[in-house]
Amino acid sequence: MAAQALALLREVARLEAPLEELRALQSVIQAVPLSELREQAAELRLGPLFSLLNENHREQTTLCVSILERLLQAVEPVHVARNLKVDLQKGLTHPDDSVKILTLSQVGRIVENSDAVTEILNNADLLKQIVYCIGGENLSVAKALIVEISSVSSESLNYCTTSGLVTQLLRELTGEDVLVRATCIEMVTSLAYTYHGRQYLAQEGVIDQISNIIVGADSDPFSSFYLPGFVKFFGNLAVMDSPQQICERYPVFVEKVFEMTESQDPTMIGVAVDTIGILGSNVEGKQVLQKTGTRFERLLMRLGHQAKNASTELKIRCLDAVSSLLYLPPEQQTDDLLRMAESWFSSLSRDSLELFRGISNQPFPELHCAALKVFTAIANQPWAQKLMSNSPGFVEYVVDRSVEHDKASKDAKYELVKALANSKTIAEIFGNPNYLRLRTYLSEGPYYVKPIATTAVEGAD
Repeated sequence: MAAQALALLREVARLEAPLEELRALQSVIQAVPLSELREQAAELRLGPLFSLLNENHREQTTLCVSILERLLQAVEPVHVARNLKVDLQKGLTHPDDSVKILTLSQVGRIVENSDAVTEILNNADLLKQIVYCIGGENLSVAKALIVEISSVSSESLNYCTTSGLVTQLLRELTGEDVLVRATCIEMVTSLAYTYHGRQYLAQEGVIDQISNIIVGADSDPFSSFYLPGFVKFFGNLAVMDSPQQICERYPVFVEKVFEMTESQDPTMIGVAVDTIGILGSNVEGKQVLQKTGTRFERLLMRLGHQAKNASTELKIRCLDAVSSLLYLPPEQQTDDLLRMAESWFSSLSRDSLELFRGISNQPFPELHCAALKVFTAIANQPWAQKLMSNSPGFVEYVVDRSVEHDKASKDAKYELVKALANSKTIAEIFGNPNYLRLRTYLSEGPYYVKPIATTAVEGAD
């Protein structure tokens, strides 16, 4: 099949108007597995197909785009960057949108590949041309690509800002169209994942502007469209920079997160819960939350309530946030932080251990795994080990292999056993017999099945 495709490709290159051959080639390559096409990647001569795009022939263009979409999947991004530069440049200025989108998707593959992207970054003229060509487009894929290119290095960000593209994106972020605003904030959040991106956003006053929009959101009836994205932006910014600095400089962010947890809108609650989980994923963030005192205790109570009563999807998000808040790496387990984690755990419910045990017994693998993750998060903290040891049947539940039936659940249970068995305090708190049961489970692995004993019957064949 691959040989037939190569023969047709050669035929297409030879002819001036190869419409029949293109139709045949399109149907053949759809039937050839990608793995076979990849094996023949070195033989794929794609230049003639790109040349045929330049003729003003609708069906021919459609066929060539469809064929190239398939064949380019078989070609490594580095090869595309090295050998198809001229074709990409022409494609970016093509009058047909389908050709532009095909070209932009290839530029996207190049930008995401560390080896291929250097081919563009080492060629300033090509990078500029890509940026300026994209600049003429109002396609959302083009905007996303600008952010990807800007994120690669401070030089590439510089090209994108000089071209006015990033400025245009930032104008739309603070513009009147709430739906465009919602799309733009996602892209700006991607830019903030890089240090040079955060520096640029701070210098341009963008972070202050986002904070001001959050302040004004109360009086905007359409704020629910963009507010979740704006709050997520600050959550990510805080954990990448310094939770304390961001929360002190932009108190409206923390205020809004607390407010959103009390919302009646599940979307708002979900975003607030995710953000609390992100913020509390490192010690500095945990301390910022602890400083809010009784407000945070009330938030934890609501988190426990939602984990028990919300929709399955929101329950899982609450459980993930709880895991993130309670986890303390061994080297950070000071007496103060351990006391804090214990008090947070007890604030979640009247009997938090039973709450999570109850959730883990529900017949939904995703919920079961999320509840096991909570136990795993606290498994190496002595106060939690004491609670587990004193809870009737808990140790039996942990080493009982009959509870989990799917791979994800078996893996999650194994992580819990591993966290307990590898803790320095477990033998003393659980006692040696239980410690040995954990070590046995650990050495047998996550998928061990106990052999069923068979008894020989006399006279049987």
